[in-house]
Amino acid sequence: MAVFRIIFNIAWFIMGGFLMGIAWWLVGILCFISIIGIPFGRACFVIGELSFWPFGQEQMNRRVARGREDFGTGTFGTIGNIIWFLLFGIWMAIGHLLHAVACFITIIGIPFGIAHLKLALLSLAPIGQTIVAKPD
Repeated sequence: MAVFRIIFNIAWFIMGGFLMGIAWWLVGILCFISIIGIPFGRACFVIGELSFWPFGQEQMNRRVARGREDFGTGTFGTIGNIIWFLLFGIWMAIGHLLHAVACFITIIGIPFGIAHLKLALLSLAPIGQTIVAKPD
C-alpha cells in the first residue's frame, strides 16, 4: 500500500500538486507579512504541505482529533474562517476546483480530481482543522 501512496504522490506532484502547494505557501507568506495573519499563514503552510503530498494524509477537525476544544475550534475559529473565506479561501477553492476539472477530463486523473475537491473544501474553512496520517 505504501508503494501506491508514493506513486500517487509523485504523479500528483507533477500533475498540479506542485502549483497549488506553491500557491498555498505564497498566500501563507502574505499572511505572515501582516502580523495579525500569522494564524492563517501557519494554516497555509500546513495545507500547502498537504497539497504537495496528499495521499496517505487526511484532514480532521482538531476538536475530534484532540478530544477537546481549543482557540481555533470555537467562536474565534468561526470568525477566523469567515475572514479567511472572504480574503483567500474562495480563491484557493477556485484554484483547486479548476485543477479538479482538468484532472476529471482524463480517466486516469479521477483520483487526483477527488483529492483536489477535498482540498477545495478544506480551503474554504481551514481554521480548526488538522492534518493526520491515515492508518495503513
